[in-house]
Amino acid sequence: MDEHLTGKSRVKRELIEWLCSIAAAIAIALLFQNYVYAQAEVHNISMQKTLVEGERLIEDKWSYRFRMPERGDIVVIHGPESPLRLVKRVIGLPGDILDVKDGSIYLNGQPVSEPYAVGSTLPGVTRFPYTVGSGQLFVLGDNREHSVDSRALGPIAISSIEGKAVYRIWPLNKFGQL
Repeated sequence: MDEHLTGKSRVKRELIEWLCSIAAAIAIALLFQNYVYAQAEVHNISMQKTLVEGERLIEDKWSYRFRMPERGDIVVIHGPESPLRLVKRVIGLPGDILDVKDGSIYLNGQPVSEPYAVGSTLPGVTRFPYTVGSGQLFVLGDNREHSVDSRALGPIAISSIEGKAVYRIWPLNKFGQL
């Protein structure tokens, strides 16, 4: 009878160890997803031709804790500026002066080469020339004529940047670094 109790104790102890290991793995995975890397999905056409609706991305949430976003970065925005999570490209940094002329964007008086952009860049409701304020970014969608971005929403607070889109993981035939 003592052997039977010992066997039950052993099974119980092993079950508790397994449950603790599984709980720890789940906690680590959740922390990793919330603070380091996460998956994001493209939900509209504002970034076409670069990204299309339905594509899945890996978002780096860690890097911007140590450095500022850079011009050209594709960022995931989640803040008070929009009720939706947005994927846009950083065009202007704090202190930059942006202007829109003849369907193109000008940065600090110089035209910006944007081989990724589709369509004409129109001013929207933003008055140009526009100076990006401290703690803010100016973002645009690559599909300029079909994007709700800083031209309509205004500048985006740097604190609203959730992370940088770094990889496309779906569809598999487009898998790779952005």
